[in-house]
Amino acid sequence: MTRYLQLFFTLGLLSMNTLAIANDSVVLGMGCFWGAEKHMSELPGVIAVESGYANGDIAGDYETVRAHETALQRGQSNKRNHAEVVKVTFDPAKASLATVLTRFWESHDPTQGNRQGNDIGSNYRSAIYTGNAAQQAIALKTRDVYQAALTKAGYKTITTEIAPLKKYFSAEEYHQHYLKKNPNGYCGLGGTGVRYPGVTVAQAPARPNIKPLDPKTLNVKRQLIIFEAEDCGYCKQFKAEILDHWRSEVAVARTLSSKPPEGWTLESAVFATPTIVLFENGKEVSRFTGYNGEQPRFWKWLGYYLLTPAQQKIAFEQGTERPGTGSYLDEKRPGTFVDPITGAPLFRSDAKFDSDTGWPSFFNPVKGALIEQVDSSLGMRRVEVKSASSGIHLGHVFNDGPPPSGKRYCINGNVLKFVPDPKP
Repeated sequence: MTRYLQLFFTLGLLSMNTLAIANDSVVLGMGCFWGAEKHMSELPGVIAVESGYANGDIAGDYETVRAHETALQRGQSNKRNHAEVVKVTFDPAKASLATVLTRFWESHDPTQGNRQGNDIGSNYRSAIYTGNAAQQAIALKTRDVYQAALTKAGYKTITTEIAPLKKYFSAEEYHQHYLKKNPNGYCGLGGTGVRYPGVTVAQAPARPNIKPLDPKTLNVKRQLIIFEAEDCGYCKQFKAEILDHWRSEVAVARTLSSKPPEGWTLESAVFATPTIVLFENGKEVSRFTGYNGEQPRFWKWLGYYLLTPAQQKIAFEQGTERPGTGSYLDEKRPGTFVDPITGAPLFRSDAKFDSDTGWPSFFNPVKGALIEQVDSSLGMRRVEVKSASSGIHLGHVFNDGPPPSGKRYCINGNVLKFVPDPKP
């Protein structure tokens, strides 16, 4: 073979440069392979990215991997699960393995063990599966360099598994190029935000220099911050369905930065957008990650931090306050009764009447404010009334009210909030 190669060089049919630019590949685990595929495919010099499963002891398909992770969590198996991975093929003349691994380290949090953000399980472990000893050495070297940067930034020890590639299976076709097929899917925010030391701008992933929100513009007592990304379809959907109609008393702000306001603290890095974080006194108390039209789920999440336990029992468990104990029985001022979570109007005060039942009663709701559905609990057939904006339980409606509607909306006063009309 060597004699033939020498002949090709002599005849000018092959050059050393031709041999030198043979493509290379490495297999990387960064959590869910949808976001990993997107991050790695955008790196100059990367030729192809394929989603797959690697280095497990079971069959290599999505349903088997998911079922096996459940079995592991229940202690029903000791076989190793696959990691969700991406096989990255790159041109070494345009992107070295070190450059590829720079993007890898910066694009996720490699200190989390068997999880990545809200994705929990050994199938979401951080991993570098190498093809030869040279790749193994470079992977270990880059890990040590990045560990020093993470330690300086206050992060824990890297848990990334660095090992030879033993098994690899391509993922199902619907997982390939998932975000191109589904533009409204997961949107990553760039890992921990810690840069890999000594990388030039040309080599590093390009990121806008976006400053965190100024804490002086925020409500330190209670503030909701929406962490977004520029090309995130779910962020746009959340804005259209939730933020564009915001009436809640909770202050809300949006940011393209993955960092909290200066002096404020996140419990962990932001990994997906939108991530909605509730801060109290500058500290994260809870977060809601991702959004795909689940409005009741979002409002229920927020409601648990706005409502008292007694209110929660009514709102989320169809509870009922004892007659005569609720709020607003004697409220007669001009104004609007609103949802206590969303702030959306429910009833005007001029539709309120004294029903002598012990609950605030109304003969007409604000148009579109309520949802009615049959309630067969307690051996009775009633019509339940829920808030259309948040989905919380309000009470029931009966056909014994005054004209002009003839309806009596019997409402738990403790899940109402009254907003008086402005004084003239």
